[in-house]
Amino acid sequence: MEFPRKLDDIRVDYPDAPPHVPRDRIVDISFAMGGVPNDLVDPYAPFEWLNGADIPRLLFNKPSMSALGAAAGGSMSGNWVVTHYEDIDRVYCDNDHFSNKGTAEFQRLIGETFPSIPLAIDPPEHTKYRMFLVPFLSPARITRDLEPRIREVVDEMIDAIADKGEVDMAWDFARVFPVRIFMGLMGFPKEMFDDFLEWEWNILHSGSLEKMQWALRNVLQFLRGFIAEKEKNPDEHLTSSIVHGKINGQPLTDDEKIGMVWFLWLGGLDTVAATISQMYRRMALQPEIQTMIREHPELINGAVEEFLRTQPILSSGRRATKDFEWHGVQIKAGDSFSCLNPAGNFDPTRFKNPREFDPTRKGNRHFTLVAGVHSCLGGHLARRELRVLLEQWFKRIPEFRVKPGADTSVFPGLLSIRNLPLVWDVK
Repeated sequence: MEFPRKLDDIRVDYPDAPPHVPRDRIVDISFAMGGVPNDLVDPYAPFEWLNGADIPRLLFNKPSMSALGAAAGGSMSGNWVVTHYEDIDRVYCDNDHFSNKGTAEFQRLIGETFPSIPLAIDPPEHTKYRMFLVPFLSPARITRDLEPRIREVVDEMIDAIADKGEVDMAWDFARVFPVRIFMGLMGFPKEMFDDFLEWEWNILHSGSLEKMQWALRNVLQFLRGFIAEKEKNPDEHLTSSIVHGKINGQPLTDDEKIGMVWFLWLGGLDTVAATISQMYRRMALQPEIQTMIREHPELINGAVEEFLRTQPILSSGRRATKDFEWHGVQIKAGDSFSCLNPAGNFDPTRFKNPREFDPTRKGNRHFTLVAGVHSCLGGHLARRELRVLLEQWFKRIPEFRVKPGADTSVFPGLLSIRNLPLVWDVK
């Protein structure tokens, strides 16, 4: 498809816009939110102009979402969009002016009132929940308790495909590997794998209220039953640690238990899978990246950060907590904001040669895992999974390519890629 290339291409009329919104800032920026596929080597390239010096620092996106999007923390009356690095950083880090309350609370679609913890909790209350969960996902804990399992799963999955010379990297590998790790971390039964992925797909990607509600009822019924079982039969896994945990010396309430377990469930199934799929698509279409990593494995840590920076699968939102003026524009309490990470991660004022894949890049502080107090709780685990995967993969698999005739279209966001057939020459 032909993407917009300048501000006039996305300006629209919106007579119902709030009166404090300047009419020349109203746009339709839905094309940059990950729902429109393309087949470019760099699928985020069509959005690079949105961080240009000539683009207003605040745009206002005409509403194009349904009540489903509102349940995820969006706004049915439109929202401000920030596209420059400095402004995105402020929205993520300025807790006095921007709130995360209500974000990703899909459970409201079936009448649930518990919050998603800690994502939808603001400071200072947020701190106690974050500090309770952080030790379970710290680098030291991952190295001691999880990395051996990560390596075991990666090696097992590579063993199964190495001599075949092909794999559907999206469906059979990326969709499976991180979920196996996550289910082991939480202590969830292996037989729930297919159900979990079906429920998660319907909640995040179906766009159908009926399917979302069906999936939400199923997953919350399962999680509450699983929590009840762990209350009676504790074990060494994270769900049990939450169920039997204490904050400030007090046992967790029922809402706190389901709020944490539900949030971890929702965040643990999709994001790393999407990153892996896009990572391998990029390497297949740009084989010089494969060569660089294969010949210089010491670059793997930096390569992971570049894959994350150049594949910002989420654009997170916030709400204004008060009236204030910003960049000469009046903001009202309750206004919704979207941080367009696919623009901020390539801002030339922050990153030199931003579209270049450079694993030696210094100070690579991107927004793919967000920033501020709500930075991704599982970020250390995600990085470790990606690093171990690349380490083991390049020890076993020669140069790979997309299977001839395969569709390499990608949704540049969380929807990502459903199928990515890769092939290589078996010796």
